Amino acid sequence: MKVKYVPYSQLGNTWMQPGSFAKWTRTCVIWQLIKFASYNIKIIKIVAKGY
Repeated sequence: MKVKYVPYSQLGNTWMQPGSFAKWTRTCVIWQLIKFASYNIKIIKIVAKGY
């Protein structure tokens, strides 16, 4: 029996598996700290412009 593709559903094997780089970025603590710092710097710039 063929599984019909339905958007935004997880029937069968229709969803994507994350690649090795995506898995690494999600689990690497150093990468998460770098991203956290960059987001904080962006927020500080936005708040500083408002005052």
